[in-house]
Amino acid sequence: MTNSSINKYSKGFFVSLTIAITATFVARITPSIIGSSIISLVLGMALNYFINSNTGIDEGAKFVSKRVLQFAIILMGTRLNINQVFTVGRFALFVMIFTVSAAYLSAYSFGNILNINQKLRALVGTGTAICGGSAILALSPIIDADENDIAYAISSVFLFDVLMIVTFPLIGILLNMSDLSYGLWAGTGINDTSSVVAAGYAFSNAAGDYATIVKLTRTTAIIPITLIYSAIVMYKGDKENKESHKISNVFPWFILLFLLSSIINSLGLIPSEISTTLSFLSKFLMTMALAAVGLKTNLKKMIKSGIKPIGLGFIASSVVVLVSMLAQYLATAYIFIH
Repeated sequence: MTNSSINKYSKGFFVSLTIAITATFVARITPSIIGSSIISLVLGMALNYFINSNTGIDEGAKFVSKRVLQFAIILMGTRLNINQVFTVGRFALFVMIFTVSAAYLSAYSFGNILNINQKLRALVGTGTAICGGSAILALSPIIDADENDIAYAISSVFLFDVLMIVTFPLIGILLNMSDLSYGLWAGTGINDTSSVVAAGYAFSNAAGDYATIVKLTRTTAIIPITLIYSAIVMYKGDKENKESHKISNVFPWFILLFLLSSIINSLGLIPSEISTTLSFLSKFLMTMALAAVGLKTNLKKMIKSGIKPIGLGFIASSVVVLVSMLAQYLATAYIFIH
């Protein structure tokens, strides 16, 4: 990289880095439901609101929100053990088929009713179906999503998860759910990993373990979903702009590296000390990427757009929660009959 390139990206890079460090520190002294990623996004958006657009941070912020993000996702694979997908069993996978389908159907159908653009519908559907902010960020470069849409999608997922951390344990107790049933419900119904863990262990240690395993299983869905969207983008590529839709430009190569890192971890080739370090680095870089997204988000434009996008996130998430519960009862009834 030349000196001119370094100067071009340095301001945005270091501003994003500073925000991420600040957000990580603040997250450690605030309640656990407010993660560093959300704090970083909010700080970035706030800074964007007050600074002049000619500060020279745009190129660096764009680099962080794209390239640094992809590296964070690759490292995220080192936290995933593919063997756990099989330990969850057919029962959990059965429920996930219904919840993933419900997330996309509700996001696209209600998004159409609310007159919300297709890219935002895709982000909300993916965040609700898979793993919240991580899935949204993984999909965003593939569909070339606008920063405002990314911020909207992540905000809607976060606000719903905060509410679910409190209500899920209460509903589980009220319905007298077993540890396995509750863990499966929390793991498929709540979006962000930290929120799943918080809600799961608030019910019981066993339920927390089950919820975490189910959530990690959902995370593997990032791979087929991003490949499907890549194929759709290439298929829809207009003839006048073929170059931007070539497979070399659209295919999410970083997802293959994400899969490779998860396989290496699953084989036990990564020592626990290194795995812990890589896990922290992945989370920090994700926090840094969200700072960059915030820096490129036009808060004034978001305010003018109203609450419809946030409402879509709540609708899609609520549908998934209900479908997850219904799918469990259907599966239980089928097992009982047979």
